[in-house]
Amino acid sequence: MPTVKLSNFDCYYEYQDFGNADSIVFSNSLGTDYTMWEKVVDVLSHHFNVLRYDTRGHGQSSIRTDTVSIASLGQDVLELLDHLKLEKVYFCGLSMGGLIGQWLGIHAPERFHKIIIANTAAKIGTTEGWNARIEQVKEQGLESIVHGTAQRWFTADFREKHPEVVRAILDIFVKNSVQGYTANCAAVREADFREDLFELEVPTLVISGIQDVVTTPEDGKFLARKIPNSRHVQLDAAHLSSVEQHEEFAKHILHFKEH
Repeated sequence: MPTVKLSNFDCYYEYQDFGNADSIVFSNSLGTDYTMWEKVVDVLSHHFNVLRYDTRGHGQSSIRTDTVSIASLGQDVLELLDHLKLEKVYFCGLSMGGLIGQWLGIHAPERFHKIIIANTAAKIGTTEGWNARIEQVKEQGLESIVHGTAQRWFTADFREKHPEVVRAILDIFVKNSVQGYTANCAAVREADFREDLFELEVPTLVISGIQDVVTTPEDGKFLARKIPNSRHVQLDAAHLSSVEQHEEFAKHILHFKEH
């Protein structure tokens, strides 16, 4: 994958041009990288050109600050689109990527045909909760929260039946830098779109996981009520629904694209 120098960091990305007219951008969740979309891309590659990238401070994308904002992460996406000369695209982001999608839909609607925001909320968690996580990771490392992360990200059934998938994603999680992870925790902590969603006029698909305790189906219902042109679907999954239910996830994107 190539790396492009954006305004504040080096962005690691992959753009696969399959010869289709439409392109879709995938934005990873906190603590993962672009590979979390592998199975979804396998299904969608015949329908979209696919752009995947590592969010600043994740995977092989660099970071030079101790804090970052959702606004700056959204600007990163716009810079990457400009670099690739992609005028208008579809966007799909999960969790933190869904916060980025909300910011983009509000502040740069002209760049997007439709937006998919999965396993996310207008406001994720509490200030106290994020501060506690940041302090724990700074003091004890990412390994100290890996067990709880596995329980939040995957249902017990999926963890039992697909331990190799879970292990591979958690291996990526613990390889993140503490600086990158905690900086993005701060971005999620500060993000709050509850009073701004009426401005998100891009057609939006909200995907929730029925067993997601991080961003619950109620969070998804709130998004769907507040976003003017939206629809809401629920999958039998925990927080990483695109991994647990990749085929259903991809099918909903395709149906949303066509209708």
